Amino acid sequence: MSKPRLGIDLGGTKIEGALLDADGGLAERIRIPTPQGDYEATLQAIAGLVDRLTPDLPEAPVGICTPGSLSPASGLLRNSNSECLNGRPLLDDLRARLRRPVRIANDADCFALSEASDGAATGAASVFGVIIGTGTGGGIVIGGKLLSGPNAIAGEWGHNPLPWPRAEELPGPACYCGKHGCIETFLSGPGLAADHGGNLDARAIVDAAQSGEPRAQGAMARYHDRLARSLASVINILDPEVIVLGGGLGRIASLYREVPRLLPGYVFSDTVRTRLIAPRHGDSSGVRGAAWLWPL
Repeated sequence: MSKPRLGIDLGGTKIEGALLDADGGLAERIRIPTPQGDYEATLQAIAGLVDRLTPDLPEAPVGICTPGSLSPASGLLRNSNSECLNGRPLLDDLRARLRRPVRIANDADCFALSEASDGAATGAASVFGVIIGTGTGGGIVIGGKLLSGPNAIAGEWGHNPLPWPRAEELPGPACYCGKHGCIETFLSGPGLAADHGGNLDARAIVDAAQSGEPRAQGAMARYHDRLARSLASVINILDPEVIVLGGGLGRIASLYREVPRLLPGYVFSDTVRTRLIAPRHGDSSGVRGAAWLWPL
C-alpha cells in the first residue's frame, strides 16, 4: 500500500517542507526562513519542520533537496552556494538528527524528478531537467528513475564549455569553477546581464526586448542562440524525449518559441523531436522532487 512521502527543499533563504499523500497530491506545506550561515541551526530547523509535518508519522522517510551535492569520495557536501554546508556530512547528520530514513539530491535533480514523476514530463521515457537562474544546472531521469552516476554529477551541463563558440565569445567569462567560457557564465541570469553590458537585470532585459529596445533585443537573440547550442550538445549525447526548463529564466516565453526554431541548425540529425517545455510545478518542483526520492 502506498504511503505518504515527505520532501524538504533546503534553500539559501527558505526551507520548504511538503507532505505528499499516497497519490502524489499535496497534503500540507510549510515554509520557514533558513538560518543564515549557521549549520547547526539549519539542522535543527529541518528537524523542527519534519516534526511539524509528520507528528503522527515518526518513521516516515524524508527526501532532502539541497544546493550542491554529496561527494561520492568523502560523503561531504560540495559545491553549495550556502557555504556553511560545504565540507559537512549533511546526510549523516540529518539521519542522526531525524532518526528516520533520509535521501539527498541536489536541486536540479529534484526538479527533473518532480517534472518527470507527475509534472510536465509525466510519461516521458527520458527527461533532461534544466535549471537556469542564478546558476545553471541539470538533472536526468530515465524510465522514471533519477540518474546519478559514479561521480554524482549527471546533468551538470553548465560547466561544459559553450559549444561552437564565436570568435567574440572566446575565451569566455571567468567562472567560479576556475575555467573560462562555461555555459553557466553565458546562460545564468548574471551571465545575461553581463552580456547586455548595461545596468539591467535579466527580467528587465526581457521586458526591454519585448518593448523593442535594440540593445536588449540583441542580448536576447544571442541568449536564444547560446541556449540552442548548449541544449543541442545535450541532445546529441542523451537524445532526451523531453527537456523541461526551470529556474527564473525558464519563465521567459520566447525561449519556447525561438530555441526549438534554432535547434535543427546544431543537432546532428535530420529531425529534432525533443520537446522543450515549461514546468508544471515551478517553484514547488524542488520540494516535490525531494519527496519523490522515495518510491510509492
